[in-house]
Amino acid sequence: MLPSQEASKIYHDNYMRNSRAIGVLWAIFTICFAIVNVVVFIQPYWIGDSVNTPQAGYFGLFHYCVGIGPSPNREFACVGSFSDFSSIPSGAFKAASVFVLLSMVLTLSCIACMMLFFFCNTCTVYKTCAWMQLLCGVCLVLGCMIFPNGWDAEVIRDMCGEHAGKYSLGDCSVRWAYMLAIMGILDALILSFLAFVLGNRQTDFYLDDLQIDNKDFAVSRIEVRDRREPRYGVQRLH
Repeated sequence: MLPSQEASKIYHDNYMRNSRAIGVLWAIFTICFAIVNVVVFIQPYWIGDSVNTPQAGYFGLFHYCVGIGPSPNREFACVGSFSDFSSIPSGAFKAASVFVLLSMVLTLSCIACMMLFFFCNTCTVYKTCAWMQLLCGVCLVLGCMIFPNGWDAEVIRDMCGEHAGKYSLGDCSVRWAYMLAIMGILDALILSFLAFVLGNRQTDFYLDDLQIDNKDFAVSRIEVRDRREPRYGVQRLH
């Protein structure tokens, strides 16, 4: 093997070792992001009461709890289920629930696609997961943007005060689940970008492997031909 080919082979081996390590980190963070997505969908802590609210309570995408009686009372009446759309107090909440559910399904499907690493081409699996994570980020963006459109619901105005309206919480405040959903958008975009990069690099190095193999095959053919080629010498006549 020529020195240039040896150098490219060493670089290729080092890169493949590093790409596997990065791929493992990508898979771990994808699983963590899926857990975050499930928590964001289930937990009812997207918005909630504050010190100045007439009532205590908190709201999620489809489940909410409102305090019984004045604000210091910590007894809650909880209502809402995703299986019963009529219990969701706003059409915007229903739409946001659907989009966040789609993002959760896409993330879980991405984890299921990781099993294809054992059966399919690596670059194809990376790119498939990248598109899923990109769509997951888009669904989260739509869910987070649509959710505040339902803040003018009567039950929210009862808790957050008369100043509550579309994209205005009045006396209420944003809770941790909503902030986690916004952070999830950034996570989805980063993971998608990383998966696209890994998939493209896998494709490039696959083509490089083919070129190296073709060069090695050509060199071996030349060496075999040189060994088989008869060499004729000139004999001296005495």
